Amino acid sequence: MVARVSTIAFQGIEGVPVDVQVMVAPGRVGMQIVGLPDKAIAESRERVQAALHASGLALPAKKVTVNLAPADLPKEGSHFDLAIALGLMAALGAIPGDALAGYVVIGELNLDGTVAAVAGALPAAIGANALGKGLICPAESGPEAAWAGADIDILAPRSLIAVANHFRGTQVLSRPEPAIRAGAADLPDLADIKGQESAKRALEVAAAGNHNLLMIGPPGSGKSMLASRLPSILPPLTPAELLEVSMIHSIAGQLPGGKLSDRRPFRTPHHSATMAAMIGGGLRAKPGEASLAHNGVLFLDEFPEFTPQVLDALRQPLETAECIIARANHRVSYPAAIQLVAAMNPCRCGMAGEPGRSCARGPRCMSDYQARISGPLMDRIDLRIDVPAVSAADLIRPMAAEASSVVARRVARARELQLDRFVALGSRESTSNARCSTAMIERIAEPDASGLQLLRDAAEKLKFSARGYHRVLKVARTLADLDGAATVGRVHLAEAISYRIAGERLQAAA
Repeated sequence: MVARVSTIAFQGIEGVPVDVQVMVAPGRVGMQIVGLPDKAIAESRERVQAALHASGLALPAKKVTVNLAPADLPKEGSHFDLAIALGLMAALGAIPGDALAGYVVIGELNLDGTVAAVAGALPAAIGANALGKGLICPAESGPEAAWAGADIDILAPRSLIAVANHFRGTQVLSRPEPAIRAGAADLPDLADIKGQESAKRALEVAAAGNHNLLMIGPPGSGKSMLASRLPSILPPLTPAELLEVSMIHSIAGQLPGGKLSDRRPFRTPHHSATMAAMIGGGLRAKPGEASLAHNGVLFLDEFPEFTPQVLDALRQPLETAECIIARANHRVSYPAAIQLVAAMNPCRCGMAGEPGRSCARGPRCMSDYQARISGPLMDRIDLRIDVPAVSAADLIRPMAAEASSVVARRVARARELQLDRFVALGSRESTSNARCSTAMIERIAEPDASGLQLLRDAAEKLKFSARGYHRVLKVARTLADLDGAATVGRVHLAEAISYRIAGERLQAAA
């Protein structure tokens, strides 16, 4: 007799159905797992045998063969343990053979028969629903899987015995409830920042239109402090965005307790991050920092200190909103619609261009340092601002700064205007000005006559690329949305162009 159990293999955030076939037959005593398993699956033989023994089920002195079909699909991870164990129990008659037909099973086994949490419960539940089946997953992963839908039959046992008792009718496993992680109530507030009014204005514009931002300034001017306050003015995730973000974090095993959060991701990798850490990859092609920041912010402090190869690898995600990891035997794509925020010093010593300061190595220090960032990557950054050192007058000024809650309301209004506009134009895939197509931005950000003349003169004088031209229009549209204006005016274009060329002072000084 062959017992069959359905499970899932993950390719990116998608689940591929896998059929676990278990046969107990006369032959050499032992357990063999075939079907291109990785080391973790090969070792499940020992975990399954120990867990069954701890649950009071003795294995017969026969040959046990486990086949993971399709046999040509590589399988990775420890989440196959529970499916193999339940298939073996069905083959031995410990549970009804047809009881598992309506479920997809994932879970890792401990030696004492309990079921340990695994990564990917949410994508597995969505994949099971697509197959018209329920899901059996660990108890700790149940609150995460429950977000896939209220109509999905989900069982979240704590042990093998609990599963067996449920199908025998001696115990009933209740459906887990979706859990959400409470948002941080003590997010850093913009009111803490004294001075830097122009930088705070640029931060608001970046938040309102989802624009990429680069801050250039000496050490201690508040660049990292400003970036850390960006989450406090960003709108919460929409339900669709929440699901996408949670699926990526589920695959990466970064949903503690199976609880979801509507806070936008804010990732801050160290400048020693490798290509695989930033874009994704490794043995199992896991998502990198760019994908973990999907629908959120990727903050790169000490921007030029990242290796040039890692920085240039971000060019594709910034343009296409996805990270594609191609290997000889498989290809994985992870969503990566990120808002890039970067901070850097003007030169290695950090004091180039500051009044009363001189760079130890002269102009070459700044030119060499800034040359670490390629032109194509810089062209993808919408806002480039100088963040000068804060003066003593700003630090001792008694006037209170504007709070994040006030700025967040303006950002939310601007985002609502954008969403309503895109829905009215039939472009539901666009969610912000920075993400809309070039044809769309030319349509919704057509300037008036005086603004068009200013844009033409600036494009010719500053040699804007086609991408730079359209990004100026996107920023101008965001500025108009913040003002509640229906059309893009000359004042909006002038401010957008100023953000595009900020930093020219430092280059001229070099």
